[in-house]
Amino acid sequence: MQLMDETKILIQECEACLTRFQTMRDEDREPDFFNEVKPHADLIHVQLKNWQQLAQIWITKTAPKNLYVQQIDHAADAMEQFVVQSFYKGTSKKRFIQSIQSTMYTLHLVVRKIEEGDAHVE
Repeated sequence: MQLMDETKILIQECEACLTRFQTMRDEDREPDFFNEVKPHADLIHVQLKNWQQLAQIWITKTAPKNLYVQQIDHAADAMEQFVVQSFYKGTSKKRFIQSIQSTMYTLHLVVRKIEEGDAHVE
């Protein structure tokens, strides 16, 4: 189940963003954009686009209750932003954490909906 695997990878990345954000604050340093931020953001961007496409296809095929394509799009957009923000100590902590919580809610919802029924998900 590729969608399940991709979703779990993104959940791990959300957790890593929280850790990275705290580490950058503790170390009180600015990252090297071209050596740290951009390569990581580019990698996550590819994973997010793949996940977004898989999730949209799955939602269209199975129409899970209370899960919509718009939620997937919103989660992907938010994650693209907070992955980059996690490298910067000046990021607003409250909004950053709220964005991650919102995205993780959607990611966990996808996992739960897959587990509840549609074992034939690709």
